Amino acid sequence: QVQLVESGGGLVQPGGSLRLSCAASGSFFSLSTMYWYRQAPGKERELVAVIGSGGYTNYPDSVKGRFTISRDNAKNTVYLQMDSLLPEDTAVYYCRSRRDYFDYWGKGTLVTVSS
Repeated sequence: QVQLVESGGGLVQPGGSLRLSCAASGSFFSLSTMYWYRQAPGKERELVAVIGSGGYTNYPDSVKGRFTISRDNAKNTVYLQMDSLLPEDTAVYYCRSRRDYFDYWGKGTLVTVSS
């Protein structure tokens, strides 16, 4: 069983930055593909970043060039650096871990971008 705990959310002004963290318990973190998703009020949950076990990363156009996903396998932690934040980035951000048939989600952390 893997538990994922997100942290780092909060209130930030437009144009500002935040770094989210997702700490994973359990084994095999380094073998897992890690994701960040977000869900804004009244909208579907959407993928914002993915990092593979080998370090491959991918982003949708909506965040490309502004968000950066990274991982520290020694700390069992994945990060999401968010720069040049926009009001439309306001959402609950969720961490996800996938390996083989195993699929885990965190409970989310709220990011609010507002002046």
